[in-house]
Amino acid sequence: MWTQEIVKTARGDFEIFRKGEGRPLCSTHLYSSFNELGDYFTEAFTDHFSVILVNLREAGNSCKAQEEQQLSMAESVYDLEAIREALGYDTWAFAGHSTGGMLGLKYAILAPDSLAKVIVGGAASSKRYMMHPGSIYCKESPYNKRLLEILNILKTSTDRDERRKANKEWSDMSLYYPEKRDKYFQKPSSGKTVGKRLDYYSYTELPEYDITEELTDVSVPVFVYCGVHDAQCPYVFSEEIANQLTNSRLYSYRYSNHFPFIEEKKKFNKMVHQFAKVEDREILDKDKAHS
Repeated sequence: MWTQEIVKTARGDFEIFRKGEGRPLCSTHLYSSFNELGDYFTEAFTDHFSVILVNLREAGNSCKAQEEQQLSMAESVYDLEAIREALGYDTWAFAGHSTGGMLGLKYAILAPDSLAKVIVGGAASSKRYMMHPGSIYCKESPYNKRLLEILNILKTSTDRDERRKANKEWSDMSLYYPEKRDKYFQKPSSGKTVGKRLDYYSYTELPEYDITEELTDVSVPVFVYCGVHDAQCPYVFSEEIANQLTNSRLYSYRYSNHFPFIEEKKKFNKMVHQFAKVEDREILDKDKAHS
């Protein structure tokens, strides 16, 4: 189990969960709420780091947003900075998956001196992933109509069983071997969708989202990973991220969709071990990336 704390900062009170020992590593997701169960992604880092899993504004027992803009990626970065300062860390690593990865890239752009290293996966640096026919978010995808219904259920339904079934169907769309889902998800975990944060991202931030060119100025070491069959943010967008960054290493997962940390767990853990060994601010050798 993860240990819960409330961190008081100059920007408000934030709920965090801790697990593991070692150098500090922050992780969060742009529109998910966590609890003492942690989540599958961050669990992979607890053997190497002291992991701080953050509930952003409106998530869990963290403070509310006084203005909608406080739900943006930029404001979320400033909130994470306030948490880092309150915890007394000069720097920390950051790990983010999907929109958590997008937030990690934004963090590296806005506050690079606070980051020792970053790992992001299943992400994109612009809204273009929404228009890729290989993404379930694209209108051309045969899964798109049902996905929109699922997202509406997750945002509005108070029926626990209905939400669970919707989440199951969404994750099945994002698995390379959906028939293995019972094996993959045996262990309880958290990560409830926060409707208010998802809405802000979807309708306010995403239509203008494009940080691709800004990535060229990022010198922080960044591990980028993605499942070759990713149906949310197709693999080509992780390639684009890695190519734009001046200090990155790209890892490919041939038998994964959106969840390589579950679908190819042993290989993913090996990458995390390599990530842990990278020194702060180290210059990466791109030739060492694994496919």
